[in-house]
Amino acid sequence: MKCKLKWDGDARFVAETESGHAIRMEGAAELGGQNQAPRPMELILAGAGGCSAYDVVLILKRGRHAVKGCEVSLSADRAEADPKVFTRIHYHFTVSGENLKPEAVERAIKLSAEKYCSASIMLGKTATITHDYEIIDTTA
Repeated sequence: MKCKLKWDGDARFVAETESGHAIRMEGAAELGGQNQAPRPMELILAGAGGCSAYDVVLILKRGRHAVKGCEVSLSADRAEADPKVFTRIHYHFTVSGENLKPEAVERAIKLSAEKYCSASIMLGKTATITHDYEIIDTTA
């Protein structure tokens, strides 16, 4: 995997991913940022959430569960001193579908957390990671 970053003035950078997508990012206001783009650590947190949510949906679909939606809200704490790594991350999944069984959702989240989500597993080296979930039944 490759990525190229280019300074875009002040505290802004543009990353170009190997797949050809551009992502703007910016440092915090106290470091010269103007709040025009996400912070790099926000993108790391978002990436971990996206990685895990993708896994959960894929695992449920492969298990032939009628998943219709998946949202994940993340909250995180960072170390006070540099390097300000994540020290705690909590994932709250809201999974919707028809007759979804709690055991299936729990299993999908556990498989993502322990086996498939590279981002979460990597962040787990410095952070305590917790999960919870709710199921919304869309059966009419």
